[in-house]
Amino acid sequence: MPNEHSGPAVRSAADRPMAALYDVTITHTRRETLHRSFRHRSYLWLVDLDALPALPWWLRPFAGFAVRDHLGGGPAARNSPLSLRDALDRWLAARGVDLHGGRVLMLAQARVLGHVFNPLTVYWCHRPDGALACVVAEVHNTYGERHCYLLHPDAAGRARTAKEFYVSPFLPVDGAYDMVLPEPGERVRIAVTLRREGAPALSATVVGTRSPATSAAMIRMLLRRPLAPQRTSVLIRRHGIALWLRRLPVMPRPPHTPQEGLR
Repeated sequence: MPNEHSGPAVRSAADRPMAALYDVTITHTRRETLHRSFRHRSYLWLVDLDALPALPWWLRPFAGFAVRDHLGGGPAARNSPLSLRDALDRWLAARGVDLHGGRVLMLAQARVLGHVFNPLTVYWCHRPDGALACVVAEVHNTYGERHCYLLHPDAAGRARTAKEFYVSPFLPVDGAYDMVLPEPGERVRIAVTLRREGAPALSATVVGTRSPATSAAMIRMLLRRPLAPQRTSVLIRRHGIALWLRRLPVMPRPPHTPQEGLR
């Protein structure tokens, strides 16, 4: 799939770095009622929303960045002229945040052969002087819904926010997330812990190492971690089935009102 807007994979300006790939290990651990953990290997992209990778035509089906997959809305956004950057700026403006054109870095899985599923997408939003203005954590569930959290982390990347969105069918919409979201460098280290009544109920971590997103590096990653979004979707559902088979109660899913969407 072609990208929503094009730009060279390598920008000459120092503030427009090449996109990066992170070879990561993702771990999910349930700690409430029934202890269960699983981990898998995958890879994530770190991209500048103003300089999305312009890939050779034969690689585009393996790395799509589409506005409809993120803040820009659902299938109605297919023919929208808005870019991912436009959609994020509009969402932030509705919450009183203006980046004044500062850089935004997004960490996410790309669309591969028509499929993408991002349990968590993170946007590091900067002011024009390079200072971090805020972080947006975009959460997707397996029902095709999404919810974004506006965060103001401390110097160590730590932030707390109330849970407002139905994710796991085995947990109600209550409690609070403790997130650790430092901006990635040579390594990425992200941790999210859901706390209910002061105790950890669920935790997830993403840890990995960086490489430049050259065509050669992308091919190696596709061979090492084939069909990464598809595998993520299958593993999450398999984990859910295992919990259901162990008779963990299913919580009713409340109605969801999208925060954003194209009209």
